[in-house]
Order: sequence, then C-alpha cells, then structure tokens
Amino acid sequence: MISHPRSVFSNVIIIALALCLVPAACSISSPTTSARASSAAPLNTTITLDYGTFIGSRNTTSGILSFEGVRYADAPTGDTRFRAPVSPPTTHLGTVNATKFADICIQATSSNVTGDASEDCLFGNIYVPVGTTPDSKLPVLVFFHGGGFQGGSTKSYLPDLLLDTSAEPVIFATFAYRLGAFGFLSGSEVFANGDGNAGLLDQRAALRWVQTYVSAFGGNSANVTIWGQSAGAGSTMFQLMANGGDNEGLFARVMGDSPSLNFLPPYNDGAVETLYQQFTINAGCGDANDTLACLRAADVNTLANASSVTLAARPTSLYPFAPIVDGKFLLERPSVAFANGRFAKVPVSFGSNTNEGNNWSQDLPSPSANVSEPGATNQTLFTFFAGQFPNVTQETFHQIEGQYPIESYNNSLIRQTSAIYGEARYICTAMMITGSATNYSITAHGYHYDNPDAEGFSVHSSELPAFFTFADSSLPLFTAMRQYFTSFATGGAPVATLDDPSNNATWEPVNTTTGMSRILFHPDAVAMETDDALVSRCQFWRTTDDELQR
Repeated sequence: MISHPRSVFSNVIIIALALCLVPAACSISSPTTSARASSAAPLNTTITLDYGTFIGSRNTTSGILSFEGVRYADAPTGDTRFRAPVSPPTTHLGTVNATKFADICIQATSSNVTGDASEDCLFGNIYVPVGTTPDSKLPVLVFFHGGGFQGGSTKSYLPDLLLDTSAEPVIFATFAYRLGAFGFLSGSEVFANGDGNAGLLDQRAALRWVQTYVSAFGGNSANVTIWGQSAGAGSTMFQLMANGGDNEGLFARVMGDSPSLNFLPPYNDGAVETLYQQFTINAGCGDANDTLACLRAADVNTLANASSVTLAARPTSLYPFAPIVDGKFLLERPSVAFANGRFAKVPVSFGSNTNEGNNWSQDLPSPSANVSEPGATNQTLFTFFAGQFPNVTQETFHQIEGQYPIESYNNSLIRQTSAIYGEARYICTAMMITGSATNYSITAHGYHYDNPDAEGFSVHSSELPAFFTFADSSLPLFTAMRQYFTSFATGGAPVATLDDPSNNATWEPVNTTTGMSRILFHPDAVAMETDDALVSRCQFWRTTDDELQR
C-alpha cells in the first residue's frame, strides 16, 4: 500500500486515545462532525460476519484498516456459470486471511488461466479509517474498475490518497465482477437457461452485500455513493437505469468518469447470436445438443482460450463482449431510458477528458480499421467506427463527417477519428446523463478534465492518477479533484477547500438539459465553462442512437 501522511481525522483519533485516561468515557469523533461521536471501542482488524470472520490489516502510516479479498458471493463455476451470482456466500468460511487481494477475474484476452486470475473471483476490498467504531455510520464510496468489460481488476485502486484528502471520514470499497465471456456472454440460449449481463449482476449483488454488511465496518448503508471509470462508469450508468430505474435503495448518489455508451442490442439480436455461436464453436461445443450445458461442463482453460480466439477473429472491434438489453435487468437502451426518465432519481456527477478518443483506432491489429496505417482513408475511419457500432450506415457516416470535417483537424485523419470516437462514446454520454437528470429536476454535476501537464494530455483514464497514485503536493489540481469528489460522496455537494482560489471554484450544478455547464479541471485554474459547439455535436449524436443501438 502506498504510504502517505496520516490524515487529520486519524491524527485526531490517535491523539485523543493517547490522552484519554478512561477509554470508556472518551468520545471520539470526526473533526468536521460531532454527530458521529461514539463511546464504542474503535474497530480492530477482525470483523465477524454471519458467514465468516475476516482478519484484515492496519496501516499506521496511512491510518487505514484494510480488508482485502472478502468473498461476497459463491464461486460462479460449473452450473452457476452464466447465471446471476449467489450472494451472500452459502457456506460458512470460518476464519479468513483478508490481508491480500484475491485472484482477479479472468481477462477476456487471456488464452489460459494463469497467475493471479481465476473464475472464482467475486471478492471485494473494504478500507476503513482507523478509529471508526461499529456505530460511526460513515459514508461509503464504492468504486467499479474499468477495462471495457473485458479486463481490469481492483488492484490498482488503493484508497490512501482519497481517504487522506477527504474532509470527512469515508469508507472506500472496490468489488470485482466477471469479465468478457464469463460476465457478458448472451444470446437466446443464455436467456432461456441463465442470465445475461452477469457482470452487472455481480455488481448489483455487491451493492446488496454493502447494504447488509457495511454496518459491521462502521458504514452507513443509507449513504452509499457508487463511482466508476470507463466501463466502471458505464456500469454506474447501467445501475442507474436497471430495473426501469428502481435502485432498490442501494445507493444515494452516482459518479462516473468517462462513461462508455456501447452498442447495446437485445439479447437475441443477430450480432449477439453470432458472437455466442463463435464462442461456442471455439470452445468445442458447437455440435452439442445443449450448447450452454456443454459450456458449463467445459474446463475453464478451454473457455479462456475460446474467448481469446473469438476476440482475435474480430480485429476491427474493441470490446465485443459487453452489456446487452436482456429484458430482465436492462430493459432498454440507455438513450431511451434517460430520455424518458426511467432511471433512479438520485444526484449524479459525470464527466470526461479532453482527448477521450485518442489511440483507440491505432491500437487495433487490423490495417483496415487503423487510421495510423499508411494510406488510411475515410473508409478506414468508417471500418473502425462500424467495428464498434455495426449498424451504422454509410449515409449516417457521411453526416458524422459533416459534423467533424477533417479540415477542422488540420486534415489529420487521426485527429478527426479521435474527436468522433471520443465524443460519441464518452464525452456526450456524460452530458446525456447529467442533462437528463437536470431535465427531471435531479441535481447533476458535470466536469471536463483538461491537463496538458499529464502524460498523454488528458486521454482516456489519464485523470485516475489524481485519485489513486499521484501524491506530489506540487499539483494542487489533483488535491482539489480529490476534495471535490470525496465531498460529493460524503455530503452530496462537491467542494474544494484549498487556499489557492484558482483551485477551489464553486462547482455549480448543470443548469441545462443538454448537460452544460460543467466545471473545467485545468492546472492553471478550475472554473465553470460552457461549450455551445460541443452541445450541438452531442445533440447530433442523440439523433443517431436508434441506428447505433446505444
């Protein structure tokens, strides 16, 4: 775990404990709220739940109790493959060492299961400020990682910076969810005898787990904020609109960095059925009478190899295994749900980075869809875009080119592609969510991260170091961003309190149904901004949603 200076909250607790001669009479509270004062003894590294006792660790430098590798569901193996998770665990676990991460979920591109990956991967990590008592009722911030629903893990998201910066104490938690074919295989066979969107159902189970068990860690189940980045932000978007907008009281607020709006056909769409058939054939189950039963009986390495082979055969597509409209959990496409108010009416905060669309086409192995290849043309761009949204027509593509004329990008096909893809998939998605919330009188905040000092200049995911890895005090922008985000989670109002007024501007709510205005995070200054040209382009993208099936 990264070491950082002990938080103010932790210092207060430690000093108070040192001075207290009669512990039972000592009431310790956050410096910012006396409502959490408690005479109960602070939590130690042992937490007992009804299905096991978890022994975590204490970091006296960061002031954090860590409980890593906490199982929240049974292993989704054998007959439980391609089904909703079984949570909480049905077997008593006894005493569990919770001082290290559990195995990560199998990555979709892995040809076999090695190292720290496993199909048995439904575990969470809970981080609690030292000094928290069982009745502290701290706010809870749950984070879902990104990775295109095909990769990623919880291991990169340690809470030291967030908890150290937060003005109020908060519990931070991360949860793994199934990826690739294990989490997002769909089609008629899965619909008939399983569950599509299993990875999203894993997340839902994790949120229900939080409701049941977070009080044992000193958390307040009525004050949960969910947050994610990229596919994780897409996940929080899907959790907002799941079950027609019924969030079951699982969360009070939602945040998202660069929410991904992907091709989202129904479960029995031809593209979905074809993907299922290809995967089944590659797994050696193509001729089985019951293909799904065959897949459930197959060796896990066989399925991993089938996944990697299936993806390799789609060299123009980035993330074929992805959420779909299953008619059970996701009832409709996001553009329809948000336009019609069928989402949970809770405060939201979503945003994006300047250059979200950089590098995606250039990373594809197929020259036909890679705009950095010599001789690439606008047909290359079309092939790339169609690889992500297969229903796009040439007529609509010409309209897209009209919105993004290459002359506006110094006749650079790469820059034109970046602008088109970045706004279509990420930037305008954030504005769709915040604009729709505003349209239904729900408080929404939007942001724009633009940092020329950062590596890659504000490309997709480049804001993450501000929250999880970069502690250099010479970058007050990052400290301000952590303050804004954690204060939204703890109290619902994003506020920064740095001495430098250039980094603590008032983050005003979105004031139009288009998703504007929003706050600009820039190293020179933090300030509210509007962008009429961007609003116009995002309104254009809304006219394509039915064709692109988003």
